[in-house]
Amino acid sequence: MIKNVIFDFGQVLVHFEPDYMTERYIKDEADKNLAKDVIFDRLYWDRLDAGTIPEEEVIEGIKSRLPERLLEDSILAYKNWIYNIPEVDKMADLIKYIKDKYDVKVYLLSNISRYFAEHSGEIEILKNMDGCVFSAVCGFTKPNREIYEHILEKYSLLPGETVFVDDNEANIRGAKEIGIEGYLFKKDPDELKKWFDNKLKGKF
Repeated sequence: MIKNVIFDFGQVLVHFEPDYMTERYIKDEADKNLAKDVIFDRLYWDRLDAGTIPEEEVIEGIKSRLPERLLEDSILAYKNWIYNIPEVDKMADLIKYIKDKYDVKVYLLSNISRYFAEHSGEIEILKNMDGCVFSAVCGFTKPNREIYEHILEKYSLLPGETVFVDDNEANIRGAKEIGIEGYLFKKDPDELKKWFDNKLKGKF
């Protein structure tokens, strides 16, 4: 019996789109692409997700790699990305629906920076969560088994009573390895709602 649903964040609950985040501040196409490739370089973001690089070092790296004329707007794009992540249509309603209809607990598990974690209370779609785990804070990243074990332990969840929704197959496999059921999200909230209805209808 499923009692807990864990959601990924980017590309499941919100659209994480570097093009969109950057063009809000830099309109010229060539400049936008130049800045985007630096601001959202995995060189920084993998370490941000792991919590092993401070924000100040990222900003210094951006400053060292971009021309002076782009620095002010690029730093604005970097510092404000958390406010430029529009919700995936229907996902907020889906969270409320499964909580109200099936009385499940809903959690977030995300590879994401400490900066985001510190501002997560400002993110509307997270306000209905029963708990959140951020990789940079806990020190583990998906798909390593430690992060799944961490969320289970932190909120006293049983893997056999838990389903994990993510858009990344490797992350789903990581959850399944410790007994958590997985649902590979393919940008279709209506299909996910049908799946929940079929999966949870025997809950009562």
